[in-house]
Amino acid sequence: MTHPSQICQRRLRLLFAATFLPILLALPCGLAFAQNDRPQPVEIKLTARRFEFDPHTITVQKGKPVRLLITSEDVEHGFAIDDFDVNAEVKAKRTKVVEFTPNRAGRFRFRCTVYCGDGHDEMSGELVVEDPQTGGDIKVTFDDQAASVVIVEANSQRLRIDTATKTVTPIEDESAPPTPSAPVAKVEHAKHSVQEPYDYRLINVPTPKRVLRHSVNLYFTHRFSQTITPLDQSAENLLGLDSFAVSTLGVFYGISDRLYVSASRSPLCQRGLCRTIEVGLGYHWLDEKGRSPVALSTYASIEGDDNFTEHFTYNLQAMLARSVTKYVNLFFSPAVHINANGQRRFDPRSNEFFPPAPIADTFRQDKHAASFGFGVNARIRPSISLLFEFTPRVGFKLGRVRTTFNSNSQIVGFRTESEPEIGFGVQKDVGRHSFSLTFSNTQTTTTARYNSSNLVLPQSKFLIGFNLYRRFLK
Repeated sequence: MTHPSQICQRRLRLLFAATFLPILLALPCGLAFAQNDRPQPVEIKLTARRFEFDPHTITVQKGKPVRLLITSEDVEHGFAIDDFDVNAEVKAKRTKVVEFTPNRAGRFRFRCTVYCGDGHDEMSGELVVEDPQTGGDIKVTFDDQAASVVIVEANSQRLRIDTATKTVTPIEDESAPPTPSAPVAKVEHAKHSVQEPYDYRLINVPTPKRVLRHSVNLYFTHRFSQTITPLDQSAENLLGLDSFAVSTLGVFYGISDRLYVSASRSPLCQRGLCRTIEVGLGYHWLDEKGRSPVALSTYASIEGDDNFTEHFTYNLQAMLARSVTKYVNLFFSPAVHINANGQRRFDPRSNEFFPPAPIADTFRQDKHAASFGFGVNARIRPSISLLFEFTPRVGFKLGRVRTTFNSNSQIVGFRTESEPEIGFGVQKDVGRHSFSLTFSNTQTTTTARYNSSNLVLPQSKFLIGFNLYRRFLK
């Protein structure tokens, strides 16, 4: 019969063997694994779209390699994790493989580094790096049927240790679940995307919205000629929708994310202007972020009448925007218009009267002009905005020249009539499309002319119109 003290010593030896033997056994296996196989990276699929990453949060372990498969669903994006010196470009509708090994634990921001629209600054996510998990607990079970046998479970392995025969035998566990082929990362999906805060124009006043690199942006404006009021007259023509209309077609092209060119044509014909083509060059200087309290773009253009063959006007314009809240943006667009009344093309001439009126040649309006566009965009729904703008001016003012007669019906002078532009509307955004129903007192849309009512309508009378925008290639 075995003495109790001998049984106790035997079990202490078994416990010692159960504790240190798995570690000794793991050493040669670990060396062989390090020599023959590299650690398998955590593979994570990441989708980039304007203006979000999906998933928004990724959780990985410190020291374990990570392989990111980043796919752009729309335009070109960038991907950077500054804390780990990761920086890559993801071409439009392509997949980019990015590999790195996080060497410290914590929470780190990843972001888009290629400008992709007005929500670019919000396009970011979080990488969570956790400390590696320690190995599983060692479980020791004594065999009641054999005092010299102990069962040890560690690191998903089961060993039968017999101290009497000094043998170690692996125990196969058929019911154990298969080891996954690759580690699985925790992900948290983004809930929604960010809408662009405003479009390239309000009604006529331009905004500092960026023109994306290599994007083609078409816009079409339509202005009817009959005012809504009085209703008893406009009702016969469906609130003016049956009246004559003026349509303008234009295009922007982004040379880079800051520099763009534009061209447009207006068929409007009246004294001093007709079939105007405008070509311009714009540059985006600032976004409203960081130390800049405003967004800023500048624009220079030339307008030529009769399909850009005569009567040229030169425009220099700045466009500023400032957000008041998350949903409201204010705009200011000052501009100078050089040669707006060049060649006295809006002034009366003596030979236009019978008999000729020499006094007409002495009447001169200002040659140059300046305008100051003010506006506001208020987003009331994720894709619906209310618009308002007003444009006072100085210098030459587009309008109408009235003749003054004396009691003998002789021409004794002239006077000008002009009204500043005012307008409001509602805008609906659908993807790359934008539609605005507008109400304004002018049909003019070019930079030098939109500041005045070409029909000399007071600020209480409005024409129905609409703006259409469509972005291609981006």
